[in-house]
Amino acid sequence: MRKIHEVLRLRHDCGLSNRKIAVSCELARSTVADYLSRASAAGLSWPLPSWVDEDRLDRLLFPPAPIPASISRPEPEWFQVHQDLKRKGVTLALLWEEYKAVNPLGYQYSWFCERYREWSGKLGLVMRQEHRAGEKMFVDYAGQTVEVVNPLTGEVRAAQVFVAVLGASNYTFAEATWSQGLSDWIGSHQRAFHFFGGVTELVVIDNLKSGVSKSCRYEPDLNPTYQDVAAHYGTAVLPARVRKPRDKAKVEVGVQLVERWILAALRKRTFFSLADLNQAIRELLDRLNDRPFKKLSGSRRSLYESLDKPALKPLPATAYQYAQWKRAKVHIDYHVEVERHYYSVPHQLVGKKLDIRYTEHTVECFHKGQRVASHRRGARHGGFSTLTEHMPRSHQEHAKWTPERLTNWINKIGQATAQLAQEIMSRRAHPQQGFRACLGLVSLAKKHGEARVEAACLRALAYGAFSCKSVARIIDKELDKAPLPLLIPESGPILHPNIRGASYFLTGVGGGHAD
Repeated sequence: MRKIHEVLRLRHDCGLSNRKIAVSCELARSTVADYLSRASAAGLSWPLPSWVDEDRLDRLLFPPAPIPASISRPEPEWFQVHQDLKRKGVTLALLWEEYKAVNPLGYQYSWFCERYREWSGKLGLVMRQEHRAGEKMFVDYAGQTVEVVNPLTGEVRAAQVFVAVLGASNYTFAEATWSQGLSDWIGSHQRAFHFFGGVTELVVIDNLKSGVSKSCRYEPDLNPTYQDVAAHYGTAVLPARVRKPRDKAKVEVGVQLVERWILAALRKRTFFSLADLNQAIRELLDRLNDRPFKKLSGSRRSLYESLDKPALKPLPATAYQYAQWKRAKVHIDYHVEVERHYYSVPHQLVGKKLDIRYTEHTVECFHKGQRVASHRRGARHGGFSTLTEHMPRSHQEHAKWTPERLTNWINKIGQATAQLAQEIMSRRAHPQQGFRACLGLVSLAKKHGEARVEAACLRALAYGAFSCKSVARIIDKELDKAPLPLLIPESGPILHPNIRGASYFLTGVGGGHAD
């Protein structure tokens, strides 16, 4: 369903052709046309109505079809097809029409082309690419890094160099960041768009992990945060094929020029901050973009001003707010975990897997594309953010996980374990927030045996360590096998004739008196 959402967005929001959408989403053009045709036949508008979730969208676009009777269809002579394609002007479409003329009940064009490609295998053809103004921005990292010295400690740290190149003019952007991680990757894209003063129709990337979460020749999966950025800026991401540098030849050349004319020129300089390094890069970058071409008139900047700049799409009114995504399962306490803090969702979603989008200030939970919960970001590790409306009114399936039933279940392990579980739940604002720790005690009993867990819980109670982690540490260090030491209770004041006590000083008897 994510692919279909992306196809509809690229058509309606970005106005891309079927060919461009097919390339961006790594789909066949016929598939793109089929998706759009089905959406139109179903009467769907964009953006999709709120009542259309993923299940309903699947039923609207792909209703069950009757199973046709089995038909024997002759297979083409692929060797003859291959030989005919070598003739000038002969295409697969022409050969398919000739095949259908002889075999009216034969296979359709898409199957014909797919089977021929399987038969013929890969062909190492090189295609010269043509780039329209404002169409593509190519991005990559330079293989060379730059050392930055900490002036206080003398520590040397390698900075990565991000490079972006516009397809039509070769206008180049470069900057240094501390890493190739997701936050630096997204930030460099934002600064590149603002440097160019607009947004291209497509962004061509390498299969970097920050951009592509799963590499695949046919259907690479984009990082959800990166897909968010593309939607915010109204562009489409086109991953290059694995080990196909010609797909991004523009940025390969751009990286080479940055290494030759910028990084090589800075090789003898020592930098003490990332800001100083980027200032030096920006000065040499302006010189690179102003350098006249050797075989053409003008420079990268002049071509940018006349070709790319007028064709770029405008920047969005608001800057993108960096967000990360994760997949999380709803626990029996109807909370999901994000960086060791727990956020509630509607209790009906217990056991479901949700998509979590979290920024610096907010956490949003989505189920099948619909937002089901939103929270202010919590900073305390082990803390809970619980909304009352998410708690079950009538318990139904969730009723079996009441504090009483859970305590009775844990009571089978032992009295000390049940007492510790009761202490854990009583110290929470909502008892359900202690379910995880209690189930942790059950898990420890299954792994190490009930006797060891009971002994560890007895020791934890003696020391006032009311947590599952304390019990796990006691077992790991095998303290449960050691005898429990006698704890000396706190006693009252010691009575002895040689000890004056507090009353001596309060009554003033001893004021100024020396023994």
